[in-house]
Amino acid sequence: MSNVCVIGGGPAGMMAAIAAADKGHSVVLLEKNEKLGKKLFITGKGRCNVTNGADVETLLSNVVTNKKFLYSAFYSFDNQALMDMIEKAGCPLKTERGERVFPVSDHSSDIIKAFERILSEKNVEVRLHTTVREIVTEGDKLIGVKAIKHNPNGTAGKIQLLRADAVIVCTGGVSYPLTGSTGDGYRFAYGTGHSLIKPRPSLVPFETRQKWVKDCMGLSLKNVSMKLVSGKKTVYDGFGEMLFTHFGISGPLVLSASAYYDPEKHKDAKAVIDLKPALSEEVLDKRILRDFDEQLNKSFANALGGLVPSSLIPVIADECGVSKEKKVHDITKEERKRLLYALKNLTLDITGSRGFEEAIITKGGISVKDIDPSTMESKHIKNLYFAGEVLDLDALTGGFNLQIAWSTGHAAGDAVR
Repeated sequence: MSNVCVIGGGPAGMMAAIAAADKGHSVVLLEKNEKLGKKLFITGKGRCNVTNGADVETLLSNVVTNKKFLYSAFYSFDNQALMDMIEKAGCPLKTERGERVFPVSDHSSDIIKAFERILSEKNVEVRLHTTVREIVTEGDKLIGVKAIKHNPNGTAGKIQLLRADAVIVCTGGVSYPLTGSTGDGYRFAYGTGHSLIKPRPSLVPFETRQKWVKDCMGLSLKNVSMKLVSGKKTVYDGFGEMLFTHFGISGPLVLSASAYYDPEKHKDAKAVIDLKPALSEEVLDKRILRDFDEQLNKSFANALGGLVPSSLIPVIADECGVSKEKKVHDITKEERKRLLYALKNLTLDITGSRGFEEAIITKGGISVKDIDPSTMESKHIKNLYFAGEVLDLDALTGGFNLQIAWSTGHAAGDAVR
């Protein structure tokens, strides 16, 4: 039996602690916050999209970075195993559109309570208000961690050496730093000889050069398609819902596109929006002609009401270069073609993405080349493991990133000798 120290009380950390305890090890879980699962609490807008109910191949197809690395972890502990664990702990689940899985109660706190019950049943010692300062090694041999306990009055105690036979680092990335994700794991990894892939925000809104987005702030577009284009290359092509903001664009479609966006590679990136993806150009042209025939004496702007939301009318008019006051019966075939193009190719110049404060996850992290994919053990330091968002692994929205945390956390805890 080993003494195991798990750093970080998020999904990967709680799962790693449970899996290690299942093997009969003595486990202590160290969390810097006042409670476990602080970031988990706010996921899914407080409802906690705990996983996705699709088959494992579909789960893997939604992983953006290093999906091959996850084969062993996903097949060893899949979404069904996770859901069974949570429901047995007294938290019933439900599956919604897109196979997204939530607690029936719609309260993320119920997921956290379920894990707290399991941790208690497994006799895992949970130490809150405890910050790990460094991982202690002698050469390539693991000794333990140096940690400091913060007192309720805000003062800090003495730094203590906690000896451990195995350490599992589950400190997350750097997104939502107020929840405690402040990059500690990167420091631990770098200090023990591991390579880092530069972290950057992912599943995050875009900022745009066009200022008219501010006039459309709050407008949600459903059932549209969007391409993220850089040069002649289409970086992303998707269908769904998006939202205009005071700085640019957001919403599920945009967040997914951001998973493929690299600000260094895609400096000329553009979002090309098809407002009518269900209609071919030919069918849409007939629709426009029909609308125009019924409104020949109206102004161009007033005739667009059946095609686009009111706040987009001046934008579309400007894009196709037709005066908003021009009468429909005076509009030329060439101007109608330009309208057709604008409806199918509304283009925004991407100037960058929002920061880590608004990012759902972190892209980048500890290079998976330094990690054994079946055990999550470091290839440099024996008995040192890494799991969850601290690794260079990320996926699209829909519960897939949490499944990465659950599966890699379980792999690490289960592998401890």
